[in-house]
Amino acid sequence: MRLRVVSSKKEIPDLNRNEQVVHLAFRASNMDVMNLVRTCPRLKAVQIPPSYYQTMSKAAQQFLELQGIEILKGDVWGHRKDIDEYYSVSEKVIDRIASLMAEGYSIDETVKKVHRETKLSEDLIRYLLKEQVMA
Repeated sequence: MRLRVVSSKKEIPDLNRNEQVVHLAFRASNMDVMNLVRTCPRLKAVQIPPSYYQTMSKAAQQFLELQGIEILKGDVWGHRKDIDEYYSVSEKVIDRIASLMAEGYSIDETVKKVHRETKLSEDLIRYLLKEQVMA
């Protein structure tokens, strides 16, 4: 799975219409969120750094929820946008999540274990579990 990393509001108009998961690496305004949804009609989830999430307006949160778009708290550690505009979650991680679930681990145990192993955000792991493993 790939997350499109967006570093500034100037990048929003140039995004691919088919983007489904986006990481906002800047403090997005209400207008930025609306433009993002307008530019990417197939958007399923937006990942926001925890510090930005705390200051995100309730209006922007409710707008995303009304559009059926999940808000995930988390960072893309070690990603260099100058090398690739996408942050990729390895297929091995998704396989690991699936194998833990098959072994009988609960969702919470699986999330905590994979978080410790990969440093992916817990919200993103839950999203992967829901969209890729249990789908």
